[in-house]
Amino acid sequence: MASLDRRAEHSGAEQPDDELYRIRHSLAHVLAQAVLELRPGSTLGFGPPIKDGFYYDFLLSEPLTEADFPELERRMRKIIKKGQRFYQEDLLAAEALERIDEMGEPYKREYGAELIAKQGLGTLSFYRNGPFLDMCEGPHVSDTKQLPRDAFKLRSLAGAYWRGDSANAMMTRIYAWAFAAKAELDDHVARWEEAQRRDHKKLGRELGIFTIDNDVGRGLPLWLPNGTVVRDELEKLAEELEFKAGYQRVATPHLARESLYFKSGHLPYYADDMYPSMEVMDQGHAEAPQSTAGEGGAAVKEAYRLRPMNCPHHHKVFAAVPRSYRDLPVRLAEYGQVYRWEDSGAVSGLVRVRGMCMNDAHIYCTEEQVKDEFKAVMRLYQEAYEFLDLDDYVVRLSRWNPDDPKGRDKYVDNPEAWTASETVLEEVLKEMGVNYVDGVGEAAFYGPKIDIQFLTVTGREESLSTVQLDFSQPAALGLTYVGADGQPHMPYCIHRAPFSTHERMVAFLLEHYGGAFPTWLAPVQVQVVTVSEQFDAYGAEIVATLRERMVRAELAPSSDTVSKKIRQAATLKIPNVLIVGEREQQERTVTLRRHGHKAQHTLALDHFQTALLETINARSRAFLLPD
Repeated sequence: MASLDRRAEHSGAEQPDDELYRIRHSLAHVLAQAVLELRPGSTLGFGPPIKDGFYYDFLLSEPLTEADFPELERRMRKIIKKGQRFYQEDLLAAEALERIDEMGEPYKREYGAELIAKQGLGTLSFYRNGPFLDMCEGPHVSDTKQLPRDAFKLRSLAGAYWRGDSANAMMTRIYAWAFAAKAELDDHVARWEEAQRRDHKKLGRELGIFTIDNDVGRGLPLWLPNGTVVRDELEKLAEELEFKAGYQRVATPHLARESLYFKSGHLPYYADDMYPSMEVMDQGHAEAPQSTAGEGGAAVKEAYRLRPMNCPHHHKVFAAVPRSYRDLPVRLAEYGQVYRWEDSGAVSGLVRVRGMCMNDAHIYCTEEQVKDEFKAVMRLYQEAYEFLDLDDYVVRLSRWNPDDPKGRDKYVDNPEAWTASETVLEEVLKEMGVNYVDGVGEAAFYGPKIDIQFLTVTGREESLSTVQLDFSQPAALGLTYVGADGQPHMPYCIHRAPFSTHERMVAFLLEHYGGAFPTWLAPVQVQVVTVSEQFDAYGAEIVATLRERMVRAELAPSSDTVSKKIRQAATLKIPNVLIVGEREQQERTVTLRRHGHKAQHTLALDHFQTALLETINARSRAFLLPD
């Protein structure tokens, strides 16, 4: 027997033997019954439980809108009140297909026939409740009176291709939340509504952070002035932390000859995620194998690739000069632009893009230095998280999976090196007292890694930081240093990116702060609001003084009313608003309103400036008011 509810798609759903799973599964059938009552002649697709409820797909006889949800919910509650029992019946294959034909469900028929032919099933299972019959493996509650009438809510409509294939019919998917009790539903809906308010795509538009333009291309964000400020401040923080930790900054090109990525291993293991080759004719290149005579020297056909990662370029920087063991560790850092051909279905806002700027660094060290360097990287991460007010994360040790049937296509084939490298990372985490989870099959192709997983307020889990141990690329690219014995040795390479990419980090921080960035990170740090035009000169003087000190300050438009200026500043989530009028001008003071705070403070202008600069320099979340 098999279910048409496709348990393989139940990402995050309860297990079939859980009561909540039974409730959600049964409610999906109740919804389907209500839809067929309201839209007779509609055809059924799949209807599985999911992590916060369920959905059901329909080919509707007439369209539905969200305005129909109250009527559908009313009908569902009426069905629940009837106490319809769920009856299971198993039919032999031929009889089962006849039953589906009688039901008039062509999509169920297609899938049922496939289960019989390809999986060799001899029977198929059906469930009936009241007049509704579905081909389904279950399980369900015993009758609809066991379903909570006030703990479900229809959520949204979406289009969904039958079986996820764009060549098939487009169906209407109805999503619903469902829980065991109303309090759980109410809590979930409240958190969902807050997540919608904090969605980085919404905030990105409202706050002028970024835009996506079709003429530029999907997944290629354009950073607007406000977003560029946030990027620059994050990069400045990274540069300071890296400088203190002994990193050297480099700058490398966005593309390279295709041969480099063959040597590094990216093309063999990462080709599907790279942009296609660009072939050009180059004059006078003596190294290329394919050449034809041309004016001004040999003309050769060269293939170039946009880089998916910065590491091959950094490896070449390391190899540019002779290295001794006395030089190690060498730490090279760059905010490097990279390009990846993400699947179109995965591209979303700033979270999943095709062009990204990565906070990358590579540490070249001896085997004896590996553990100390890893620990130093982890401490740098912790320091960065403190500045960003981040403390809710999980550490994952991402390993290779030697049992993966596609392993040779995904990982460098060196079992001994994998075992040794994973052991080193385990020891680092244990010696630092870091709790971690295992992520089998999550390693990079060239070695294991430690991923820092954050849960966003919108419910996504994101890998914001990573540190990887590479035992493959240094050998592939012939990287060496001269050891104490005078002989060449291969360095180990540590890849690390504490700030992920600008794109993913800004998306995460937009949602984390709800768009209300701390002063040091805010696009506009101070806005001056004058109570009337006669005080504009004093306001402009304050702005000029602050900007001389590199504070991002501006004067609110004088044509607006005071209340409108203050509302606009709150909408833009400007952290510090200074209100100035006659008293402030006479006394050389300012009245400070902090975003999200009711209390106001009147301060001497020079005291405010001092406190503001201290707040910015300390990258403090709170405003450091003078005593």
